[in-house]
Amino acid sequence: MALKIDENKVQKREEIIKQNINPYAYQYTKSHHASEINKKYASLSSGEHTKNKASVAGRIMLKRVMGKAAFFHLQDQTGRVQIYLQQDSLGEETYTLAAKKLDIGDFIGVDGLIFKTKMGEVTINANSLTVLCKSLTLMPEKYHGLKDEELRYRQRYVDLTFNPEVKEVFEKRSNMISVIRKFFGEKGFMEVEVPTLHTIYGGANARPFITHINAWDMKMYMSISPELFLKKLLVGGFEKVFTICKNFRNEDVDTSHNPEFTMLEIYQAYVDYNMMMQYMEEVYEQACLAINGTTKVKHQYQGKDVEIDFKAPWKRMTFKESIKKFAKINVDDHSDKELYNLIRNNNIDYEGDIKRGTMIMRIFEELVEDKLIQPIHITEHPKESTPLCKKSRNDPELIERFESFCLGMELCNAYSELNDPVVQRKLLEEQASQLRAGSEESHPMDEDFINAIEFGMPPAGGLGFGIDRMAVVLTGVSSIRDVILFPTMKPIEEEKNQKENKDVNESRKR
Repeated sequence: MALKIDENKVQKREEIIKQNINPYAYQYTKSHHASEINKKYASLSSGEHTKNKASVAGRIMLKRVMGKAAFFHLQDQTGRVQIYLQQDSLGEETYTLAAKKLDIGDFIGVDGLIFKTKMGEVTINANSLTVLCKSLTLMPEKYHGLKDEELRYRQRYVDLTFNPEVKEVFEKRSNMISVIRKFFGEKGFMEVEVPTLHTIYGGANARPFITHINAWDMKMYMSISPELFLKKLLVGGFEKVFTICKNFRNEDVDTSHNPEFTMLEIYQAYVDYNMMMQYMEEVYEQACLAINGTTKVKHQYQGKDVEIDFKAPWKRMTFKESIKKFAKINVDDHSDKELYNLIRNNNIDYEGDIKRGTMIMRIFEELVEDKLIQPIHITEHPKESTPLCKKSRNDPELIERFESFCLGMELCNAYSELNDPVVQRKLLEEQASQLRAGSEESHPMDEDFINAIEFGMPPAGGLGFGIDRMAVVLTGVSSIRDVILFPTMKPIEEEKNQKENKDVNESRKR
């Protein structure tokens, strides 16, 4: 839903221009932000004036005109500050402009002396006023779209204007990413960049987005993971690397998934996945402390208030132990046929000729994940879960992989990385055959990656986690769309048509 043009504002714009005033200034020099002024002069007595000057700029959010004097509330990135305008101070022409031709939503710059009103509000007594931007759309007194999540996400600029708590979430996200970079930088990691356009996709079990490069008249894929490129850097001699990058997966869209998302991946030579567990705990703990001042965050989960504590160390549990505890199933006591019957009896979806390890994974996903509320590392996954990980030293049917969970959501994925080129080739060939057989989430064969492993890669640990999900759990919001400034959205007309078709189909069924 587009914001409506206000013809009255359009007319005022023309009148301002006729006065030889540019309603769209090139620049304005400001000396203070709103929060800085409010904080610095909070101790003034009511009615107390100072000789201290300040120049501020922002959007008009409140306007009260009382004859030859007026009060505006000006909003900048940090908050709001009150402005007092008088005809005697500004002159009749400028005051009339402010009182009659400026509206809520316009941007202005003001400078003047600071005082506190008799009502106790820190205020700037304007000596001059500059029009910076004349807005043309209607600004609702209360943004009715606040209760409409779709409208909030589509018109984030309006959402940010009227909701300081939304802006705070994104400020926390930015701070969180700074902490991540500092954390791994101090551990000796080098930040690198890898391609977003791939000729072959890999590194994750996911469906890719397909694009086309005209110069070569060939199909290309948007990155689903930076993993294979980062491992090539280990082959090349770098020992500690990380990247924060965009990935694209052509899959479901829900409260924990967006097709375009931000991810961190790190790789370190000569360590295994135990070191990755330590990094995961520590970076989460430090980021939570930095943005919240505590390791604890309050959430709503399954209709209840819960407090999540990210203080390290986190609890650890094997894959099978978690199934035994939360699903009351000891998978080692069941044959393949019995596991298959368990899946059917619990209405768990599956595809094709399902293997034992795959059945165990599906049981975990459906009967365990949503019960993992506090941060926990789940280790020792079935070998069928990935072709890029070393076998467990405890059980050859398992691999040295862990995923961390909280609030029923996967936070990360980490391995003791497979570096045996013979085994790696065999596993990737199996994946490629599954892809040819119709498995949309299997990897194609990447010969260059195999060549790199054959050239020799040192033992290593790798860790990947979603930046967006990290922001969700550390800021206490409920959806990934609340931490992505511009989440992926369907065009409004398409949504409208789909809703109409759905209504028609439901009507026919009745």
